[in-house]
Amino acid sequence: MKIKIILADDQALIRDGLKTILNLEEDLEVIATAENGREAFELAGKLVPDILLLDIRMPEMDGVECIRKLRNINTVTKVIMLTTFNEDDYILNAIAAGAKGYLLKDMEVSELIEAIHDAAKEKLVMPSKVVTKLAESLLKVVEGKNKGLSTDSFGFSDREKEIAKMLSQGFHNRQIAAFLYISEGTVRNYISSIYYKIGVNDRTQAVLFLRDYFTE
Repeated sequence: MKIKIILADDQALIRDGLKTILNLEEDLEVIATAENGREAFELAGKLVPDILLLDIRMPEMDGVECIRKLRNINTVTKVIMLTTFNEDDYILNAIAAGAKGYLLKDMEVSELIEAIHDAAKEKLVMPSKVVTKLAESLLKVVEGKNKGLSTDSFGFSDREKEIAKMLSQGFHNRQIAAFLYISEGTVRNYISSIYYKIGVNDRTQAVLFLRDYFTE
């Protein structure tokens, strides 16, 4: 039985190239392509592919939001991020949203094909450079906790608690601002204060740290 795939990328050259390459495999079939996140969401909801190969930054709806929305209507499709962005925030938010893997576009075709097969078997797929980034971030958070930080020592205001909880759930600044009816600049100021109070330097460390104390 063939593994059915939807490709979502805003660059036609990449979509067409990957479609041609993957369709050469006997057990893989690209059943549709999408040029933006909204189209990817709609196609995946309608066609329910085995795999959705999804870029993280696309027009109309980014990859992370696409995954979150898709999970409400389709828990069967395995989503693999395929992108050029090897940044902590992107990786963490994608995995937290439910991505089955995070791959970089500079990988070999044979590695991509292997990753698709692995994801179809419920395996988490990430190249070593992505795993290393996550491990380094986790180590920093663990070191921060060993300094004696606790919920009692945060000193969060009520608004900071709201934003810290949304941070722990992977929301972007734009989404936090819209939900709380405040500007993105105000959100950034609150987040800077949160970083300072819990003793971290970036969003990935903050999210990993806060998840131990906030639940949905």
